[in-house]
Amino acid sequence: MLSSPPIQAKADTARNAATDEAALDPDAMRQPLPDAFYCVGRSDTLKAGSLRAVELNGEQIVLGRDKAGTLFAMRDRCPHRGMALSKGRFDGEAVTCPFHGWRFGTDGRCRDVPTLSSADAADFSRIVVQRFPIRESAGFVWVNPYLGGASGDVPVLPALGFEAAGSLVVELVVEASFDLTTLSLVDPGHVAFVHDSWWFRPSKELREKVKTFTPTPHGFTMSSHSTTTSSPVYKLLGGVPEVEIEFRLPGVRLERIEAGAKRVANYTFATPLTHNRTMLTNALYWNMPVLNLLKPLARPLMRQFLTQDQQVLQHAQAGLDRKPTMVLFGQSDLPSQWYFRLKREALQAAREARTFRNPLVQQELRWRS
Repeated sequence: MLSSPPIQAKADTARNAATDEAALDPDAMRQPLPDAFYCVGRSDTLKAGSLRAVELNGEQIVLGRDKAGTLFAMRDRCPHRGMALSKGRFDGEAVTCPFHGWRFGTDGRCRDVPTLSSADAADFSRIVVQRFPIRESAGFVWVNPYLGGASGDVPVLPALGFEAAGSLVVELVVEASFDLTTLSLVDPGHVAFVHDSWWFRPSKELREKVKTFTPTPHGFTMSSHSTTTSSPVYKLLGGVPEVEIEFRLPGVRLERIEAGAKRVANYTFATPLTHNRTMLTNALYWNMPVLNLLKPLARPLMRQFLTQDQQVLQHAQAGLDRKPTMVLFGQSDLPSQWYFRLKREALQAAREARTFRNPLVQQELRWRS
């Protein structure tokens, strides 16, 4: 984990960051944002009447879908003896703890304690299991593990924006902190060295890139541009596609590719599991049915891509564990600095009970990749 803010490229930015940091709990900047929705898996794998145990930012949570198709998320712990409720039975209306048969509705409220005798006068309806906000979007389930009062100003969930003819999802656990993993989503400099594959980056020559970045709600977007050196993946669309890449808190990267009426979206989500374990989810969507024929080939390539990130991040985390500081340098590292500025603003806005104000401005960046 990061134990100190990155060294800023400019002195005035460093002074501002130090001032902002002093106003916050120092530990807050080292943790994932507490009040935000995180991806916890594909929604089509959570069938009606089923339960699934997930880990989210150190919290054990049980997910379920009732008979009407409504999702719910509760703490995966029976308040009686601590048994995992995900190990119990769910009839579509209530979860039964396998230890002593206590039953809890999807609202978290206890409905029955079968071991009570007629002499017991206790009101078990006052026993409640903690619930968490849960949503569905872009084919995934999202949970907010925050236990405080709702701020009403959390980043919106990613939407697809077109009717998908097919999709492909790859998940991978990275033994690294959430911050370090999330930085890989906004870091353009690592691509030429980590993802040096024939199918993704056929040209080995470093070229100067010039891109315009614009602030967007809870993040920033690399403005739509035409690709001039299309990879084999882009060439499948025909012509020269337009590409737009957006990052938004807490750890969401949205790449949208258009070529005429053809649409492809490549979404990547970072999910904190524990202090030093993060789930990376990569979802590829397309609106061309013919691309479904390529899924057997695309899956191992996507996994290879994520595995490259996984391996380098785990080695980098080992280095940060020994000396937990970063030196962020040059324009290619500005998006990483922006991530920390956005995170700091989100924490301050929550602390001051006000609306999030994006601190970024439109800027043109140059780097070699």
